[in-house]
Amino acid sequence: MNEDYSITVIIFAAAILLLQSIYLFLDARKHNHNYWLWGIVGLIQAPMPTLFYLLFVRKIYRKRAD
Repeated sequence: MNEDYSITVIIFAAAILLLQSIYLFLDARKHNHNYWLWGIVGLIQAPMPTLFYLLFVRKIYRKRAD
């Protein structure tokens, strides 16, 4: 029973990392950032790469003066 739980957690974590990596890759490519770097970094851990990307690379916290 404990092995089934472990496999479920591993699959869930892998899915989160894969989805995060795909999002970072596509969004960085769309905004002309180093997309390969962000795609690979997104596979390593969660959620810090996404937070770092959105706050410091995309700078989503700034209000647009358009």
